[in-house]
Order: sequence, then structure tokens, then C-alpha cells
Amino acid sequence: MNISRRLLVFALSVTVLTTVSPIYHGASAQVPSMPPVRYVETNGIRMAVYEAGSGPAIVLLHGFPELAHSWRNQIPVLVDAGYHVIAPDLRGYGLTDRPAAVEDYDLAHLMDDLVGLLDALDIEQAVWMGHDWGGILAWQMPLFHPSRSQGVISVGTPHIPHWQFWLQPELIAGLAPEGFVPDPLADPVQQMRQVYSSDMYVLMMLDGDEGDRLLALDPSRSFRSMVRKNVIAPDDYFSLPAEYRQMAFYTPLGSPEGALLGEDILTDDELAFFAASFTRTTFTPAANWYRNLSRNWEAGLTVDQTVRVPSLMIAASDDVVFTPRMAEGMHEHVPDLEVVVVAGAGHWTQIEKPQEVNEAALAWLAKRFPTTTR
Repeated sequence: MNISRRLLVFALSVTVLTTVSPIYHGASAQVPSMPPVRYVETNGIRMAVYEAGSGPAIVLLHGFPELAHSWRNQIPVLVDAGYHVIAPDLRGYGLTDRPAAVEDYDLAHLMDDLVGLLDALDIEQAVWMGHDWGGILAWQMPLFHPSRSQGVISVGTPHIPHWQFWLQPELIAGLAPEGFVPDPLADPVQQMRQVYSSDMYVLMMLDGDEGDRLLALDPSRSFRSMVRKNVIAPDDYFSLPAEYRQMAFYTPLGSPEGALLGEDILTDDELAFFAASFTRTTFTPAANWYRNLSRNWEAGLTVDQTVRVPSLMIAASDDVVFTPRMAEGMHEHVPDLEVVVVAGAGHWTQIEKPQEVNEAALAWLAKRFPTTTR
């Protein structure tokens, strides 16, 4: 297979072409295909929330760099099935407040935001459904706030104790120094520096704001570059030479290798909405979630990593960020676990394959948290 350098970050690379014309009109703007926005005061911030339905509560937690709008294809289906659906723009995103301090984006703050959200809506417990970083947050809620957690549905993101996401054996094979074995009791960031080059996208965000600024140069192009499908199959990716598996963040800036691989997922209107939102907020608050990896790891060291609520893992067969094999062994830490693999889906699973994600979630919910509707 003839692979050039442009294949490096599974479409995370950014090519600067044109600037986007903002269509975001502030707090009064309504998100297409979403319930009306409302605002909730929680944990010292004002959070934008899209809420609909009644019945058992399901809180939808988006990933990076996304918005509550990422769940637009799940909300009406869950509501029709008899669930009370709450989809917030999480801290730093969209219409929700964006504190300035980096440490205000650690998991302690993010989880307290969700506890305050439940309090404000007079909800005792919820099922947490998350994707990407939202999946990380969903898995942490029953560890730190078990009394507020009924269950977990994670789309793509496995439960990996002690923050070993970028140190999984599959990811580091052929990259790590000889004899390197990930240590869950050692700072994962320091371990990542032993494995990856300094332009690995997570390390780049930890080491400064260059990544934030590159993404913000043209948010429309950034989203077209990131949110794609059929970019590369996992077997092809893991057969690449080590230098092409560094998950590097780079900008070819007019290079002939800057052409986008794969296919668009977002419609023109959806792309414009995401781009306009991040034009207004910039990418820095979202990137600050990454800048708390060491703090989050340290906070979890004394916490039992066993998730003691019913859980569903929806993996994607073609996700090379969180591969299905990463979910192997999860039963050790998630004893009440069901795993579903969505065939032909990449990292943006709930956007790319909404019907399959909805069917998997509804089938599990009907068994574990049935409503009078089903």
C-alpha cells in the first residue's frame, strides 16, 4: 500500500486554505435539529443544555472537538423511546462558560459540573453516554460519584484505568524503546515522551498553544480534516512504518500532500455550525482538557478503578484512535459489561453510523433501564 506522510494523524492534520465566515449569532441561536437551549448554573459556571423527553435520565457527553450538536441523531430516538435526554455543551465548549485557568478543566471540575447539572434538574441518577473525551468522563462518574450514576454507555472510548490511552500495546508496538512496559503507577505523560516524538498531537497541546492556534486559523478546514470516514483501515494503519504512526500534528500549508483523504461526514450546514462555534470560542478551552492528564492520573491513583454499574461499550471496527482490541480485558474493571462493535465505522461513530449506534443503545437500555414506551 502506497502511503504518504499525509496519512499521519488519521485526518487530524490541518491545511490552511481559507477563513470561515461566522454564522454564529450568540446565545439566542438555536442549534439545527436540536431541542431549544436552556441555561443551568452549576459548579460556578453557566452551562448550555439541550433537554427533551421524560423518563429515565440519559446525559449525553460529547468529545473533542465537538458540541452537544454531535448527538443530534441520538436525541430524538432516545426521547421517542421514553427517556429524559440531556445534552450539554461541556465546560469550554459552545455556549457554555469557558474559565481561563487550565486547571479548571481537570476531571474533578468536569464531574462536579455534571453533579450540579443533575441537582439543577432535580435528577438523582443518570445513565452517562459519552464519546471520545465524553466517554472518559462517563467512565469516571461511577468511580467518583457512584450515587449519581445508573449506568454507562461509551461510544468508542474504552475504560482504561490510570490514563494509559496512548500507551496501549497495540498503539506503541514498534514505537516504544526496547523493554518498555507501561506503568499505571507512573505519570502517563512522562511515559508518552519516551514513546512518541514531540509533535505527537497530545504532547504538542501539552507543550504550548501552537496546536490551538493552528486549528483556529481556519476552523472550517480543521473540521473537514478531522471529521472524516474511510481514511485508513486499522490493519493498514498498524502496518505502517513507525515514523508514520507518531500521531503527529502538522500543517502542510499548501503542500501537494495536503489533500484530504477519506470522505466528508458533516453536511455543509453542520460543518458551518461547528466552524462558527469554534471561531467564537477558539480551540484552547477544549485543548485544556488534555493539559490535565497528569493531574487526572494522580487524582485516580487511590480510587478503585472498578465500574460497578451496568455498562455498554459501543466500539467501531475501523477506529484507529480507540480500536476494538482496546476493549479486550475491560471485564476485569467493568464486570457488568456488554460490548457491541459497529462494522465499518470510524472514530466519529455516532455521526457516521447513527442508526447502528441508536439500535445498540436502545437494545441495551430496554434490557437494563426499560421505560413504559418500550
